Amino acid sequence: MTVGLLMASVGSAQASPVSPENPASTTAAHQPTAQARQHGIDRAGDAYMGWAQHPTTASTAATPAVMAPAASVEGIDVSSHQGNVNWASYWSAGKRFAYVKATEGNYYTNPYFAQQYNGSYNVGMIRGSYHFATPNDSSGANQANYFLAHGGGWSKDGKTLPGALDIEYNPYGATCYGLSASAMVSWIRDFANTYKAKTGRDVPIYTNLDWWSRCTGNSTAFNSTNPLWVAKYASSPGTLPGGWPFHTIWQYSSSPVDQDRFNGDMSRLQALANG
Repeated sequence: MTVGLLMASVGSAQASPVSPENPASTTAAHQPTAQARQHGIDRAGDAYMGWAQHPTTASTAATPAVMAPAASVEGIDVSSHQGNVNWASYWSAGKRFAYVKATEGNYYTNPYFAQQYNGSYNVGMIRGSYHFATPNDSSGANQANYFLAHGGGWSKDGKTLPGALDIEYNPYGATCYGLSASAMVSWIRDFANTYKAKTGRDVPIYTNLDWWSRCTGNSTAFNSTNPLWVAKYASSPGTLPGGWPFHTIWQYSSSPVDQDRFNGDMSRLQALANG
């Protein structure tokens, strides 16, 4: 069964940003840093893909001049910051896939998930969900299971991409979440192995060269198994982290919403969806 259809109705979108099954102390335990607040992260759960690379709330996003390769598919990623999304307008603009934030840590579920996940599917897009990791809160297995229980699953319907792991700068404290490089690699492996055991799929890993180098020691442990989703707001993806020989998805801009490009044609995107 398609996972998104199991989520709460769109009417729940006005709910608290922290899911009710989690302790009320979560917000107090995840106070955004001053830098994170400048990027629109005001409370627990507000983290989003590439937040530290986005323009601050006081600046204007600039779209880099990006040359599209001969074989590529355009997409976007969204979180609660986008609210209810007009998917028809993005379809008309040529977007053919979307990733939607489902969860963060083991304490947050996106209150707009149903509208975003089902809406992108209903307009014709190939869609997937992503998890914003907070490795200092709980084990990789714990967060993978939380993700799976709240929209992160996968079904072989030809329209659902494998769930993605967003592992990047910590908006609530120490950049590497207080973990050593070896501990971070172990955490990611725990998440990836748990997800694969439950779904049969290798999670795409969203990251960037600077964070991956600083916090995993530029580990090459995942470059032959997990698709790379690289963040680089420039005219090209540049040097890839972790010895990945190529990227699968490139997040190249945040204007007017996070812009992503799949490295291949539609048949290859469908193959990723089908596993």
